[in-house]
Amino acid sequence: MSAVWSRDGRAAVPALLAQPWDVIVIGGGITGAGILLEAARRGLKALLLEQRDFAWGTSSRSSKLVHGGLRYLKEGQLGLTRESVHEREHLLQQAAGLVEPQSFAFGHYAGRKPGKLMFLLGLAMYDRLAGQRSRHYYSRAEFSALAPNVSTQGLLGGMVYTDAKTDDARLVLRVLQEAQAHGGVALNYMAVQGLLRDGESGSGHGEGQSNGQIGGKIGGVQVCDMQSDVPQAAPYAVRARVVISATGAWADGLRLQAGKAAAHPVAAGPQAGTAAMAGLAPLKPRLRPLRGSHLVLPAWRLPLAQAISLMHPYDGRPVFAFPWEGVTLVGTTDVDHKDDMAHDASITRDEVAYLMAVLHDQFPQLALSERDVIATYAGVRPVIDTGKADPSKEGRDHALWLEHGLLTVTGGKLTTFRVIALDALRRAASLLPDWQADLAPRPVFDAAPAPLAHAPQLPAGMAHKLQGRYGALTAQVLAAAQEGELELIGGTETCWVQLRWAARCEAVQRLEDLLLRRSRIGLQLRQGGLAIMARIRAICQPELGWSDQRWDAEQAAYVALWNKHYSLPA
Repeated sequence: MSAVWSRDGRAAVPALLAQPWDVIVIGGGITGAGILLEAARRGLKALLLEQRDFAWGTSSRSSKLVHGGLRYLKEGQLGLTRESVHEREHLLQQAAGLVEPQSFAFGHYAGRKPGKLMFLLGLAMYDRLAGQRSRHYYSRAEFSALAPNVSTQGLLGGMVYTDAKTDDARLVLRVLQEAQAHGGVALNYMAVQGLLRDGESGSGHGEGQSNGQIGGKIGGVQVCDMQSDVPQAAPYAVRARVVISATGAWADGLRLQAGKAAAHPVAAGPQAGTAAMAGLAPLKPRLRPLRGSHLVLPAWRLPLAQAISLMHPYDGRPVFAFPWEGVTLVGTTDVDHKDDMAHDASITRDEVAYLMAVLHDQFPQLALSERDVIATYAGVRPVIDTGKADPSKEGRDHALWLEHGLLTVTGGKLTTFRVIALDALRRAASLLPDWQADLAPRPVFDAAPAPLAHAPQLPAGMAHKLQGRYGALTAQVLAAAQEGELELIGGTETCWVQLRWAARCEAVQRLEDLLLRRSRIGLQLRQGGLAIMARIRAICQPELGWSDQRWDAEQAAYVALWNKHYSLPA
């Protein structure tokens, strides 16, 4: 458990920011968390700064799938598929309980694409990449038994294959927990407001040092504590030998700022990389933010034993519905996101209609309507812009750019966060000439703790699930439980004690952190869990140390946020 994440841990922030660091990672999503872990476990003094909450952006609003990218085979992205399949298998083995297998069923309908032979060929390649061999095709009768609610009109049979799913925000938290066990530090609500170059004014490590470049190297950041009760006269100046931007869909903002900050020529040294003399040309945006929106329905209203994968009847895009954490997720869209990136993304009326249309087409006998929707959510993907007319045709590879001394890491997939992190450190190594480390992949997490002793009060399978989320801290989480807190919150697969633990030990600064990311109650219950808010308050307010006035203000802000960004649009 990290002391800085505890109730009074924020008091240590000024002293932490005054220290010299080897690496500053900007961005607290899965990519930033992965870089922090891989850097810390290899001896680097590493600090992660997130301007909102951990996993606030894309990493809490993904499709929750840890998959090999079967559809990428169709686009000819064999390398990305191979890489993703291998990482999926590692996560299934090393993060069991947090990353779980999920079978997918794809109906074979007369006249619909892709056809049976093409799909089975793709699945054979998928198996080969994973070193597996499975039966995939089932007759009409067998498939109807596997997926009893799907439309049978024109159904000839169906294919079944296996990928994996996770709680994306909890995956980020687990990676950060592991990073802090190795000495890394992660701070949320710390906004980077500017980049510092060596020789510029500011306290801390790095002033006047060039590390192989003559002047102008980025050597730190200016940071504002967004949760401080004490007004800051000026931002903190935090120094580091390497600054890595892992801000995902928001990466262009820092890139362009780095370009503007390079007000004078930089002489090329042996470690200059792409930040050499080419550097004075103005930088241009490289990203194409794409929005993926989802619907959340009650599991009883759309009961699924398998995930259902299908092609949308309008445009042939892949869409899915699958069981997740006690509810059913339906997604996703893939559209250009034109809204202000500073605010939460939201589903649009057109996207709601698009997803409802596929439900009506695939599950006609259920007569689903918008009244069945519990919640919605939308995430913005960091996709490299290649100018394709169809957003879904853009690649999903990650990219690294060293420009004007700032190393930017963006793009990629949730599944491959470890690969992305190691690629970033290989690139950063040129700026750390005295750092020698083996960058071969290591297990995603340290060895799992011993199985828990018999816990009869826990629901079936919950001990395994908790160990996946909390690792070595699982026993401490259970020990924190008070009477009745090992029971599940109705309509979810979350125990009450998980709320207590989050409030006590997981850097909760706002109520939305607790209900949308540390837990997923805001997605699993109608009105974001408002009906059980009294008990949530009784458990969490004392742990957080919030006054009645503070809790009331947080609850009002949370309800307003949920109504605007997580409900059906008006």
